[in-house]
Amino acid sequence: MKTLYTKIADHNVTISISNPFSLHLEKLLKAEIQSNENPDIDLVINKGFGKPFVGFDINITKAKNKMTFERADYLIEATTDYKSATIHVHDELALKHALMNLYSSYIVYHNWGLLIHSSCALEAGKAHIFSGHSGAGKSTAARLSQPRELLSDEASIVKVTGDSITIFDSPFRSELNSNGTSQVSPLASIQLLNQSLQNKREQLKKTDALINLVDKVFYWAHSPEETKKVMGLLKILVSNVPVYELYFKKDNTFWELIS
Repeated sequence: MKTLYTKIADHNVTISISNPFSLHLEKLLKAEIQSNENPDIDLVINKGFGKPFVGFDINITKAKNKMTFERADYLIEATTDYKSATIHVHDELALKHALMNLYSSYIVYHNWGLLIHSSCALEAGKAHIFSGHSGAGKSTAARLSQPRELLSDEASIVKVTGDSITIFDSPFRSELNSNGTSQVSPLASIQLLNQSLQNKREQLKKTDALINLVDKVFYWAHSPEETKKVMGLLKILVSNVPVYELYFKKDNTFWELIS
C-alpha cells in the first residue's frame, strides 16, 4: 500500500492506495503535508469497481456503525462520522465524485460547512461565488473572471462559523485549475446565474436566497437530522452574505456590477 498525506481545507487527510494504481490523485489533491498520526479523514482507495458513469442515482444505506453510498461507478463504505472510509472506484471521474460525496457528508455531519455547486473567483482579496443549475454558466463565469484568482470552477468549499463565512481553494475541479496562491478568503457575495443580453444584478431577500440555494448544495439526504444541519448552515450563510440574481452577458463586463 502507498500512503498519501494531503489536506482539504482545514482537514488533514490520509489516503492509502493499493499498488499498482493508475489514477492520478495529484490532479485532485495537490497539497501535501507531513505524516499525520491523527488525521481528520482516513481513506483507503481501491480501483476496479463497477462500470463507467451512467447517472447520478445513489443508493444510500445506513446501519448502526456504517454508511454506504453506492453508484454504478463507485462504492463508499464509511463510519457514521465519516472519519474513516473505504472507496471503491471505476475511474478518475468516479474518484472525484466519490471524494466530493464523502467530503460533503463529513463537513455537514460535523457542522463545519457546505460544498456548493458553483465557481468562485477573488477580487481585491474577497471571494465571490457564481452558482446555478447545469448550463447556467458557472464555468463560463469562471473563465471570464480570469486573470482573477479562481478558488473553484465546480464545487466551492464554504466554511460556516458564526458570522464568519470563508472559502477555501477547492481540489474538486472540472476544467480550470487553481491559478493563484490563496488558500482561504472571506466570502463577499453569491451570484445566482442567468445568461442574458444585458448585465443586471438584483439582491434577493434572505428567505428567497435560502430557497434558491438549497438545491445548489452537494448533499445526499438520508436523515432528517442531517438535512436540518444543511438548512441551519444555509440560514447562517444567507444571514451574513448577500445573494443576488445575476443576469450577465458572455463577457467580463458583469464584474462592473460586483466590484
